[in-house]
Amino acid sequence: MKPAQHPTALRVQALLHNKGLDAQVVEFEQPTRTSAEAAAAIGCTVAEIAKSVVFRGKESGMAVVVVASGTNRVCEKKVAAIVGEKLGRADADHVREATGYAIGGVSPIGHAKPVKLVLDEDLQRFATIWAAAGTPFSVFPLTPEKLKRLTSAEWRTIRSDQDSSK
Repeated sequence: MKPAQHPTALRVQALLHNKGLDAQVVEFEQPTRTSAEAAAAIGCTVAEIAKSVVFRGKESGMAVVVVASGTNRVCEKKVAAIVGEKLGRADADHVREATGYAIGGVSPIGHAKPVKLVLDEDLQRFATIWAAAGTPFSVFPLTPEKLKRLTSAEWRTIRSDQDSSK
């Protein structure tokens, strides 16, 4: 683990500081693009990873970013009901165009275009959570309360009822 050096991770670092959050973006030699990879690199549980799952609104075409606990499977129907439209999968090009980030590094802040953002209420169980910082090698720690403040999004139930991890 080392301080961020990648330009995109440094941009996320600047956004955090500009929003009054004194969190340190860190980078790893190994990828942290999946929740399991991130947890192993950080030394936390997979559930403490605030993974970003991106969908595409079928009518609006807008990106829908769900920031979920790393162990939770996101229920697409629940998220569709929350945002008010049916969802489709977002391909890598759409994710990058809408968020400004590559899959595996989508930060909950600093998106290239307006997105609909939903927070997984299960993240509130932890004192510290870890979110992607714009690259598949960078993350930053924060509290659930600070995540809510940074994103202005609401806590919602998004976990699949078939998810056996909870």
